[in-house]
Amino acid sequence: MRFSSRVDISAPNPIAAAEAACKRCGVTLGKLNDSNPTRHGLAPALVPEIYTADPRGPRAAREALAAFLTRDGQQEHAVDPDRLYILSSTSEAYSWLMKLLCDAGDAVLAPKPGYPLIESIARLECVDAIEYQLQFDGSWMIDIAELESLLSDPVNGKRIRALVLINPNNPTGSYVKPAERQRIIDLCRAHDIAIIADEVFYDYSLEPFDGNARLAGETGVLTFALDGFSKMLAAPHAKVGWIYVSGPDDDVVEAQRRLDVIADDYLPMSDIIARDIPALLDAASEQTAHVQQRVRGNLALLHQLLDADQYGLVSVLRAEGGWNVLLRVPSVIDENELVLTMINRHQLTGQPGYFFDMTSNGYLAISLLPEPDEFASNVQAILDTVNTLLS
Repeated sequence: MRFSSRVDISAPNPIAAAEAACKRCGVTLGKLNDSNPTRHGLAPALVPEIYTADPRGPRAAREALAAFLTRDGQQEHAVDPDRLYILSSTSEAYSWLMKLLCDAGDAVLAPKPGYPLIESIARLECVDAIEYQLQFDGSWMIDIAELESLLSDPVNGKRIRALVLINPNNPTGSYVKPAERQRIIDLCRAHDIAIIADEVFYDYSLEPFDGNARLAGETGVLTFALDGFSKMLAAPHAKVGWIYVSGPDDDVVEAQRRLDVIADDYLPMSDIIARDIPALLDAASEQTAHVQQRVRGNLALLHQLLDADQYGLVSVLRAEGGWNVLLRVPSVIDENELVLTMINRHQLTGQPGYFFDMTSNGYLAISLLPEPDEFASNVQAILDTVNTLLS
């Protein structure tokens, strides 16, 4: 596995090397230059903890998170807290991993249709995002042949340092299928690239196929699995995310050696926030179930409303997971005209398919999160607008 040259892992100076040797031997050194006020009785009463500056995040929080992930059955084996990094969001995780894996001008593979966040973060990191297509034929599939072609390209193939998998994808709601997964792992291993697996929507299954599984804990190739409270708790204001590192042991060790430098430079998760992580984890299962009940109920309601519409012009694409779905509207309607008309007639706006780089016209993303009455009203507004535009 090749990593970027941006991370300085040069040999430490003699003093730093001696300090590290003492730490390994359990010897605690006094520090003449200790400027951590919390070690000198100067912390405010509201934040009494002693700041330890663990770059991977406070140890207690990582142990609580590892216990939750193990108990929740997210991985086949126990989750090692030393392979977890706690940080403010999955967006920050993308940024760190692009620093770790990519030099300026390198590239990552990102799925289309897909949310444009990855391309935006890549640009900020001076990295290119090369798209690969998801194909729809009753359900969404990853075009493995296209992936192989992109990775084998004599020009761009050498620049690709990671493959981003969204499991399940947003907005298509498609999980990575077992057969796709094995072929992708084999391809990544053959081309020495890592997998970045964004699994924030994983627990919200809608109409899944059998055999889907998290990529977190994958051992066949270096894998960075992302998750966080934003989706797990349906709480975007709870800015806690994490990276779980797995893969061949040698690759994991080298990746973490370098990722520790990045994490240390950007400073660890705040102790003030981290101390609430165990309580938030205690609420996670119940909260996830509550949200899942809402989105599954609204999906059933959506099918009822579409089936009852006398014109039958709008349909919903099968979504296996997540809390957004794609509606198919007649392609003779311009997507901008559709949304602008909804704004004028119903004071509602939305995200058409081209926002996600759909390859053809005639799609609209809709959230399954609203209260059922509001959700039904939203769907009726879409049907009214479509029917009016075609009348």
